[in-house]
Amino acid sequence: MSSALSDPADTLAQALARAEADVADVTDQLDAIAESTALVPDDEHDAEGATIGFERARLRSLLARAEAAVHELRAAADRHSDGSYGRCTGCGGAITAARLAALPSTPHCLTCAATRDRW
Repeated sequence: MSSALSDPADTLAQALARAEADVADVTDQLDAIAESTALVPDDEHDAEGATIGFERARLRSLLARAEAAVHELRAAADRHSDGSYGRCTGCGGAITAARLAALPSTPHCLTCAATRDRW
């Protein structure tokens, strides 16, 4: 069955579960770095690759992104619960099934998203 024909509640639940798992995974990685740097405070001389400072910054960025995805998916689940899922929050028009399949948490139709992204 294609994702465009899937039950939106199932699609959102699966995407939310993946995003929450991403948050947990990245948080675990950050915790591991914190533990390792307690023993070796020199974070600029990791002989095996990127500096620990760089890795910490990369993981913080990934964590912020995963947390934003969780927030967006929860908002989409709320819209599904109140019956407004699949309606653009900008213009009130329908969001195409293809767009929802690609971006289940999107609150905007393609037209409004394109207009919103303009400088």
